[in-house]
Amino acid sequence: FRANSPSVVHVTSIALRRGFFSMNAVEIPQGTGSGFIWDDQGRIVTNYHVISDANRVQVNMADNSSWKAVLVGVAPDKDLAVLQIDAPSYQLKPIAIGSSKDLLVGQKVFAIGNPFGLDQTITSGIISALDREIKAVTGRVIDGVIQTDAAINPGNSGGPLLDSAGRLIGVNTAIFSPSGAYAGIGFAVAVDIVNSIVPQIIKHGRI
Repeated sequence: FRANSPSVVHVTSIALRRGFFSMNAVEIPQGTGSGFIWDDQGRIVTNYHVISDANRVQVNMADNSSWKAVLVGVAPDKDLAVLQIDAPSYQLKPIAIGSSKDLLVGQKVFAIGNPFGLDQTITSGIISALDREIKAVTGRVIDGVIQTDAAINPGNSGGPLLDSAGRLIGVNTAIFSPSGAYAGIGFAVAVDIVNSIVPQIIKHGRI
């Protein structure tokens, strides 16, 4: 199993702010997260909360190339967003899409992402529970969520949760932790939800 998956990307959101000593706008790194290549048209799926306050988004790929991303659309209630980069087709390796309807508690899973900015980090664990509920940044409930003990930390948001065959089964979205770091409980939006939402975002810019 390779950590440096060509399908997984590093997403950096950048906000414009007024300089402290001048009225000039300066670019401030707003947040960092993960994402993955959805199709050969250069569309990238990530979490909405990774890019929600950004004026500009940059995507770094596994080959160290960097691309300016354009926002295609968002689904804040599901904490999903779709970006697009203008990379050549030979650099675009879409992720293999799995299914979440037949998942089992105890099943082996892998999370790939960029925790604390450490690109292409892979962690492993099991599915701890199914059909959990978490709140999106809008306060709306996301149901059918996968709970895993695979280590998920800040920077993993928007990255893929994979089964043992390397297929996408969820999008790593949240952790439960009093300290803000990994405490053994992570949550991923199930791929069947993602698979129903992303085509709508691509077609309409929203659900």
